[in-house]
Amino acid sequence: MKKAHTTPQTIDDYLSGLPIDVQTKLQEIRQIVRAAAPDAQEAIKYGIPSFVLNENLLHFAAYAKHIGFYPTPSGIEAFRDELSDYVTAKGSIQFPLNQRLPTGLIKRIVKFRVKEVRAKSTSKARARGKRSSSSS
Repeated sequence: MKKAHTTPQTIDDYLSGLPIDVQTKLQEIRQIVRAAAPDAQEAIKYGIPSFVLNENLLHFAAYAKHIGFYPTPSGIEAFRDELSDYVTAKGSIQFPLNQRLPTGLIKRIVKFRVKEVRAKSTSKARARGKRSSSSS
């Protein structure tokens, strides 16, 4: 009997059904994100591993021949030159499974996204503060 497909509830659930070599690469990304964004929360969004820091920080997923890494369009644009060796689209990067992960680049992208999200949150908080003080 075929098991019904269920959406994973945690990143560990997502990883559990993958080949060990793929699990290892995804765990490596997970550890990079945890170190570079210690305040980010793990989640499953769109059925794939995600990290959230006031908003979606990034997502990643395993495919047959690559790992998809989704740091939003701004994360791609900011590192366009360094990503020239990889297949990219508006908000995604493909890291081939048969190559080593560019861990330093991933770390820089994550740190960029953290800084970007925090700046956005700070500016939203300032805007709210100005609105509430002007309405007093």
